Amino acid sequence: MRRTARPLTGIALAVAAAALAAAPAYGAPTGDVEVSPSSVVPGGQVTLRTAACGDGGTATGDASAVGAGSLSLAPDPHEQDATGRFRVPPSAQPGTYEITATCTGSGRRITGDLVVTLASEGRQVHPRGSVKTGVGGALGPDPVQTAAGVAALAVAAAGGTWLLHRRARGDGI
Repeated sequence: MRRTARPLTGIALAVAAAALAAAPAYGAPTGDVEVSPSSVVPGGQVTLRTAACGDGGTATGDASAVGAGSLSLAPDPHEQDATGRFRVPPSAQPGTYEITATCTGSGRRITGDLVVTLASEGRQVHPRGSVKTGVGGALGPDPVQTAAGVAALAVAAAGGTWLLHRRARGDGI
């Protein structure tokens, strides 16, 4: 067993090293579109910027993955990069979305990632309302009904305990 364990361990280490070398580092750009901010809450505004279309080049952006539709990227008056903006819909779900753009002249397709979160920096969002589990139930979120349910359970537990106690003493039920 010792003879096979060492080669297998060496192979596993070599595969792991190759996988780490091939994988991009966390936070490295995933495409040629700079997405700013890279993480946004639903309803937030996002700016796309790219130099991949050349000086003064334009592009058509596609943010339909997040539900924002298409947009135009045009050269900024102060820079040569093509820039465009869109607003993330308030109904957007948390997750990572690929935003694409196609350069007008060359047809080159470029991408960038946008992360939609429920909380922005320094601000935490707390869920509100009741949970829809599909289980149903007669009580609901009303505190009076909840207290009545707890009282009913307490009476049932006390009655069961009393009956078990009588049975253990031999008094019968």
